[in-house]
Parts: sequence; structure tokens; C-alpha cells
Amino acid sequence: MPPASLTGKVAVVTGGSRGIGLAIAQALVADGVQVAVIGRSDVHLSQARPRIEGAGPAPVETLKADVRNHADVERALSATVARYGGLDILINNAGVGIFKDVADMTPAEWSEVIDTNLTGVFNACHAAIPHMRRRGGGFIVNVSSLAGKNAFAGAAAYCASKTGLNAFSEALMQEVRYDNIRVSYVMPGSVATGFGGNDEKRGADWKLAPEDVAEVVLDLLRHDPRSLPSRVEIRPSKPRK
Repeated sequence: MPPASLTGKVAVVTGGSRGIGLAIAQALVADGVQVAVIGRSDVHLSQARPRIEGAGPAPVETLKADVRNHADVERALSATVARYGGLDILINNAGVGIFKDVADMTPAEWSEVIDTNLTGVFNACHAAIPHMRRRGGGFIVNVSSLAGKNAFAGAAAYCASKTGLNAFSEALMQEVRYDNIRVSYVMPGSVATGFGGNDEKRGADWKLAPEDVAEVVLDLLRHDPRSLPSRVEIRPSKPRK
């Protein structure tokens, strides 16, 4: 059976102006999906827009919103529905990484990580589910990390946020499955991006590319709805020794 067509679907991508989110937005547009990208930076959104528009013929919207703020997210999703007529796909990709030992991390830094990576996903899902129910179904993909199962020193906040996101995703999947809303989460390993202040070119010879993660997300969205790959791990095939 050929993969399901996504042409004409409506998607929101949080954190879609850079890195993995940008690659996902580009892949969606190339597949004919009408996309709204949410981000916190006007500069990053304005830089990303022509790159996303250049990926395909589908329309693109960029919306400034902070996923930590529920009202912000509600406004952005309502604006998306007003423009495109509904919502079919939510990609929760917005995330931050502050990598410090617990003793050295400030309460504000802890909150920024947890509020963005975990509460931000709740905010987006909470705002999206009513729109999807009115649509008769949808698909939510949460971008997690292998750090959600493999904790390491200096990353307590990040690992906790991703472990929580994994559990949240599995519970949500069970809550909305009979609304024809499918929920999956993707757990990438090392990806060559500027995440966490890294040099995106460093390790690019062995790390995953953002486009690798985007390809997995598109495969999930096209998957026959009779089955659900609810958790996908993706890692470099030959990591640095």
C-alpha cells in the first residue's frame, strides 16, 4: 500500500525556526502540508520563513509565541485554525538545554528547561486537542531525546524533562486514541545542530542530521492508522568511540 498523502493537512511545529524543527517544517511543506511555525524569536522566525517556503508549494505561517505561556500557545493555534480551517498535526519540538550540575543550576534555569520541554508540550497539546476533536482526529508527535532513558551527569534538568515527556506522551496516547488522535514520541540521539550552544558543524561527520529526524516524523505521519509506532528511537549508526 502506498504511503498516505499528507497534502492539504494543517500542521503546527513548535520551535520550528531552527534545527530539527526547521527540518521538520521543510519536510512537511515539501509534502504539501500547510504549516504554521511557532517560535520565540522574531529574528529566527524571519530567517526561517524563506527557507521553509522554498521547500515546497504549501503555504507557511510564522507565529511568535512562547510555549511556556498557555495563552500565547492558544492564540497561535487559534490563528492557525482561522487561517487554514483546522488542525491535523502538532509537532512539539520546542526545547532548551541547560547543562549544569544540580548544585550549580539556578532555580530560574531549572524552570526554563522544565517549563519549555515539558509544560510547553502540555500547553500545546491542551490547546490543540479540542481543534483535533472537531476535525475528527489528528496526530501529535513529541520530539524527546535518548536522554529521557539514558541519564547523564550535568544534565539533570534536561534528562528529567525528557523522561517526563516520555511518560506524558504514553499517557496522552491512551487518553485520545479513541478520538482518532494518534500520539507518538521520537527519541533522537546526538544531532548536528546548534542546540545547547553547540557548534552545529562539530561532529557532523557522525551525528544524525536534522533531516534524519524529520524523515522519521514524516514516516510516522504517513503510517497506516490501523497501527501506531508510539515510540521511536533514532541514533547515529556509528557514534564516536
